[in-house]
Amino acid sequence: MTQWTALSKTDHAQSLYWPRDGYQFAKNEQAVPVFLAEIGKFLPHFMLGFVKDNDHYQPVAITGLGQGNLYLHPEGSWLGSYIPAALRSYPFQLVDNQEGKQLVCIADGHLTEDPEAKPLFEIDGSLAKPVAETVGFLQECEKNRQITTASTQKLADAGVIEDWPLILERGEGQEPLTVNGLHRISEQALNDLDAETLHALRGGPLSLAYAQMFSSHQLGELTKRAEFLATYHAQQTVEKPANNFDAMFSDDEKLIFDFDK
Repeated sequence: MTQWTALSKTDHAQSLYWPRDGYQFAKNEQAVPVFLAEIGKFLPHFMLGFVKDNDHYQPVAITGLGQGNLYLHPEGSWLGSYIPAALRSYPFQLVDNQEGKQLVCIADGHLTEDPEAKPLFEIDGSLAKPVAETVGFLQECEKNRQITTASTQKLADAGVIEDWPLILERGEGQEPLTVNGLHRISEQALNDLDAETLHALRGGPLSLAYAQMFSSHQLGELTKRAEFLATYHAQQTVEKPANNFDAMFSDDEKLIFDFDK
C-alpha cells in the first residue's frame, strides 16, 4: 500500500523527487476511479462498473478480474490509447487529513537525495513548474470527482444500481472466473422509472448510467488482454507486443483534459 508524505515548504524546500516512470505502481489496480469528464474517452477501451464503499457507490473502470491489471505490460508500459486521469498524477495525490483538509502529498518512494532527480520547489519557495501543473490537474480532478459522486448518488437513490456477478472467460484450458463485489445499472429498473424521477436524472447521472450499460460490451477486451498476457508470460520473452491492440503504448499522458461545466 502506498505511503504518502504531505509536502511542506519548510520540510521539503531542498527536497528532490523522481517523476513517474511508467505505471508499475498500478500493477495491482483492478478498478480505477472514473470521472464524468472522461467518460467519452473510456467507452472505446474499458468496461465500467460500480464498487460500493460503505453506503456509497464509486464508478470505476474495470482493469482486472483477479489477475492484476490487464492494461499494464509487465515492463510497466500502459497497454491502451487512453490512460485514466486518476493514474496520471502519480506520484502526487490529494489526501485528506484528520481535519478534512486536503493536502498535496507525494508517494514516499519517490523522495530522494539523488542530485539527478527533480526539485519539488523553486528557489523562491514556489512549487516547481511540473509539480504545480500536477497540483492544478489534481484540483480539477477533485472538482469533477465531486460532480461524479453526486451523479452516482442520484442513481443509487433512484434504485437503478444492482449487484453484478461477472463471469470472465479466461481462454482454453482455464475455468471461467466469477467476480463478486461489482455493481451495474439495471436496465429494467431504469426503464421502469416514472417521468419525474427520470427527468431528475438528466445530465450527468443518465450519461453515467448509459455509459456503464454500453461499456459492458468491452468484456471481450478483458478476455483478450488476459489471454495475451498469459501467452506473454508463457513465452518468457521481453519483446513488446506490437499488433495485439490498437495504439498499444499510449503517449496520452498530458495532465490536461476538458471538464464539462
